Amino acid sequence: MHFNITDSHEAELRERVLDIVDETPVDDIHTHLYDPAFGPLLLWGIDDLLTYHYLVAESFRYFDLPYADFWKFDKTTQANLIWDALFLQHSPVSEACRGVITTLHALGLEAKHRDLPAIRKWFAEQSIDGHIQKCIELAGIKSICMTNSPFDDLERQVWHKGFDREPWFTSALRIDPLILDWPRTARRMNEWGYPTGEELSIGAFDAVKKFLADWAERMDAKYVMVSLPPDFEFPANNESAELLDQAVLPFCRDAGLPLAVMPGVVRQVNPQLLLAGDGVERTNLTFLKNLCAAFPQNKFAATVLARENQHELCVLARKFRNLHIFGCWWFTNTPSIIEEMTRERTELVGLSYTPQHSDARVLDQIIYKWQHSRTVIGDVLADKYVDLLRVGWECSEEEIQRDVEGLFGGDFARFCRASF
Repeated sequence: MHFNITDSHEAELRERVLDIVDETPVDDIHTHLYDPAFGPLLLWGIDDLLTYHYLVAESFRYFDLPYADFWKFDKTTQANLIWDALFLQHSPVSEACRGVITTLHALGLEAKHRDLPAIRKWFAEQSIDGHIQKCIELAGIKSICMTNSPFDDLERQVWHKGFDREPWFTSALRIDPLILDWPRTARRMNEWGYPTGEELSIGAFDAVKKFLADWAERMDAKYVMVSLPPDFEFPANNESAELLDQAVLPFCRDAGLPLAVMPGVVRQVNPQLLLAGDGVERTNLTFLKNLCAAFPQNKFAATVLARENQHELCVLARKFRNLHIFGCWWFTNTPSIIEEMTRERTELVGLSYTPQHSDARVLDQIIYKWQHSRTVIGDVLADKYVDLLRVGWECSEEEIQRDVEGLFGGDFARFCRASF
């Protein structure tokens, strides 16, 4: 039975929810952005926006030139070709293209004039510090979590040198090579003074734990993360599983750091596209179920790349309180799928998840990724609060604010026991 609620009452509630979602600052818990101390690793500006790998892959659906010829061009020329193919020869209706237009519009640039040189000139006149602040304000962000790998030679130099971190940048420790390429990683760690030896042993596990402890402290990492192939297994009779079991998870437990897993990517489906050539397959999530069950004292965060895995992931989160779902990653970061995933997650796990992260590789992208996502998340939440209203439960503005703050980083911080 529905209570006698007027349309105007529902409209007022919906507007209140949308306003709160729009105005609540967010912790962007996973990005590929960098503190400006990392110099050229921090991508920003129109040429980086246009040569983003989403747009590169889309452009080749129209290009006639060979892949290798495109990669010989400098970034400006590549950007010109992509602008022509996706914005001039065709209307920019894809999510990646619309994102560029949203970003330019938010920055006050008249993209409708189609004047790429003028847009490029405007970006050239901006200072990086001022531009970071502008992007953060337009995106409504209070913190940006970097993805930091001690196995990246350029990054490692900056960390060893030391720098004064900008206050809104936090860090996550990424360990893909450690888990997925042990022989090469072992050789490098030995060179860096962590005596792992060539074979896995108690000494090697201790060296790995010391390595992780040193880098987590250096970075002030909020969590540890790894991207995994869709066929990853645990338990298994291989180096990856042994390293998780004997080194990574004991370290994470003792350090109080969650392990975030991001399974589903298939590397280099089309190698000629380079970074744009990765694909997706459905993941066997048995490994995640086994991890959550076997290590109840550890915490796991997860986002899965394939749409087909999302329902199973929600069910796992209902069964394991040491599992936190976050974000709509990569190929799922489109409005129609964000809406579907946000509704499904809300209906299955309530408010105990983090609906989005930007995954931004270019600073300016945080503007459109959060503006677009807030619109979708706001609509879903408004529907849910209206549903409650219709059956006699009215949430106060304070309660809605509390809920949204939890979804926008508060619940993840509590899960991590960290301050973002």
